[in-house]
Amino acid sequence: MSGTGQDANAGTIPVRDAHRFDEAALARWMDSHVAGFAGPIQVEQFKGGQSNPTYKLTTPGRTYVLRRKPPGELLRGAHAVEREARVLIALGRAGYPVAHVHGLCTDDAVIGSWFYVMDMVEGRIFWDAAFPEIHKDERAAYFAAMNATLAQLHRFDPETVGLGDYGRPGNYFERQIARWSRQYLEDEAAGRDPGMDRLIEWLPTAIPPGDETRIVHGDFRCDNMIFHPTQPRVLAVLDWELSTLGHPLADFAYHAMMYRMPPDIVAGLGGADPRPLGIPTEEDYRAAYCRNVGRAPIPDADYAFYIAFNFFRMAAIFHGIKGRVIRGTAASVHARERAERLPQLIALAVEMMEACR
Repeated sequence: MSGTGQDANAGTIPVRDAHRFDEAALARWMDSHVAGFAGPIQVEQFKGGQSNPTYKLTTPGRTYVLRRKPPGELLRGAHAVEREARVLIALGRAGYPVAHVHGLCTDDAVIGSWFYVMDMVEGRIFWDAAFPEIHKDERAAYFAAMNATLAQLHRFDPETVGLGDYGRPGNYFERQIARWSRQYLEDEAAGRDPGMDRLIEWLPTAIPPGDETRIVHGDFRCDNMIFHPTQPRVLAVLDWELSTLGHPLADFAYHAMMYRMPPDIVAGLGGADPRPLGIPTEEDYRAAYCRNVGRAPIPDADYAFYIAFNFFRMAAIFHGIKGRVIRGTAASVHARERAERLPQLIALAVEMMEACR
């Protein structure tokens, strides 16, 4: 398994030198802001977490998770942990499966950057989209749980759950293409790529008609969920740093991209035939999502664009990881390996673009 697998991302390591902080100062903050907190704290760093350093905080009574902005020079608008905390709080109140947030700190003086503290949710994380740990006859139920959990998110009215201003409504694809194009172009350290340049030119010309606005996760994958220890049930959806108001079909297509994603990039099925694995086909999974949210089937041509857009978006994210590796601010020990996957990811994006033409 590559650096995207369980051995690479599961569990904790001693805090990396670049991400150490004043643990006594954190304990003082938690004593004042976290109900029921009682030290001492043992601090470890999770192996995973490409962008925002993530820590396990163990106390005699309970375990917490801390997410913080990384130290060092940051791109404008990136690493917005305050947005993560806000969406977790709002969705938790609405009954969505997320970890409970105890507090947000926007004072750099405490540990050197903004952070929030939430509960540690115990359960299973599946790092392989084929769910090899699960018996073939039970895998469809896990896929059904993922599908239903994403559909539940997309059924929320952003205004009703207090997230009506969590992003700008409308024109999601135009804005996202512009955002990731700009981030790619501004990150001079990571360099340019002809394939990315072609995608940036083509994508704005191919957006399907119609517009919708819902809360979107932005990184909805099997390895960003904690499942019940023994049941096909999602207990918590993790990693909300890319969440915003956006088009729900972009969010679903990103998730369904697992059917086309090589497993050495992120959790994906790499073109394997899902049927012998007991996994629904991409077409059946797509139809199930439409049923779960109560919408008409997605036209094939529109769906192809949504997949192409998402491969481009992920390529732009990996380009940013490459830039952080070069600048020395990457949070994950496996960031360099992801940066090396960038050409392969760009090639997949270009291939989907060509399929749309």
